[in-house]
Amino acid sequence: RCKDLSVSFWNSYWMLPSDVCGMNCFWEAAFRYDYMKTQPSEKMHLAVVACGERLEETVTMLRSAIIFSIKPLQFHIFAEDQLHESFKDILDDFPYEGKVNYTLYPITFPTESATEWKKLFKPCASQRLFLPLILKDVDSLLYVDTDILFLRPVDDIWSFLRKFNSTQIAAMAPEHEEPRIGWYNRFARHPYYGVTGVNSGVMLMNMTRIRRKYFKNDMTTVRLQWGEILMPLLKKYKLNITWGDQDLLNIMFFHNPESLYVFPCQWNYRPDHCIYGSNCKEAEEEGIFILHGNRGVYHDDKQPTFRAVYEAIKNYSFGDDLALSLLQPLELELQKTMHTYCGKVYNLFIKQLKKSIRDLSVRRSKG
Repeated sequence: RCKDLSVSFWNSYWMLPSDVCGMNCFWEAAFRYDYMKTQPSEKMHLAVVACGERLEETVTMLRSAIIFSIKPLQFHIFAEDQLHESFKDILDDFPYEGKVNYTLYPITFPTESATEWKKLFKPCASQRLFLPLILKDVDSLLYVDTDILFLRPVDDIWSFLRKFNSTQIAAMAPEHEEPRIGWYNRFARHPYYGVTGVNSGVMLMNMTRIRRKYFKNDMTTVRLQWGEILMPLLKKYKLNITWGDQDLLNIMFFHNPESLYVFPCQWNYRPDHCIYGSNCKEAEEEGIFILHGNRGVYHDDKQPTFRAVYEAIKNYSFGDDLALSLLQPLELELQKTMHTYCGKVYNLFIKQLKKSIRDLSVRRSKG
């Protein structure tokens, strides 16, 4: 089923010829030569980029990650210089119980094109594109936007790394479940992944594979590595992209669809999943796993269901009883939002949260 020669005979970057059985050869060669990490390390790496007024939102996201997670967490926080001291003051005061470490980084872009990247979409947003090149010693990474809230352990989305096949390098959720309200399929002026595109607010990456891969593209017949493809993509499409770096990722995975693992919408649940009626079937069955409050819904009154969850986690004090101090007050607030479409399905917002609290209680009782 495989040729006699090892994969590395053809190409040390795992570019397999078309007549080679990719999965079998990949695993055979990887184990024989112990060349490439295929299992995530015991410590989970989580990255976020914070600029402007995103300090409180970022800290609330980190709190949600700490509350339920099992394995140790390593936070990689990319922030504007003026935010570093505030992050240190807050994070150093958290009762980590030895399971969390963090590193603060400045916002950095390639010198020759820094201005262009800074102007792309929101300030600093495109920093995420350069994480594989900056964090060279990190094998795998979960990137999240600042407006993310974890309603179950980070460990559970981290486990998707083990589900990647031999060609997959990253995982994201669809931008929309319902094409009739989809943005990309109705308005995009550039290629995008799948039927409705993908959302980059929650992005799981095997960065070892990303750094080694050569990407197909529509700019040259030559395949390009991650660090080589970003600037040419920006130059070609900068007049046609609305959502900045997310659009560039969609273009990239349009040309390399075999490289993307798509996880269900409950892992990146946004207002679009309920403001026009519930359209995330997985969340309806099992609840919301990761809440994504994009469009600023944590800070205005347009989607009070999202804001209620955010306020509950922001105000929770580590060590307090989660059922009494977080879940019960939250459920009362959510019941007040039933006049909205998202409020009508408020049970989805606490279904998994209840289970996460029960599971945590069991773990603690077992020591």
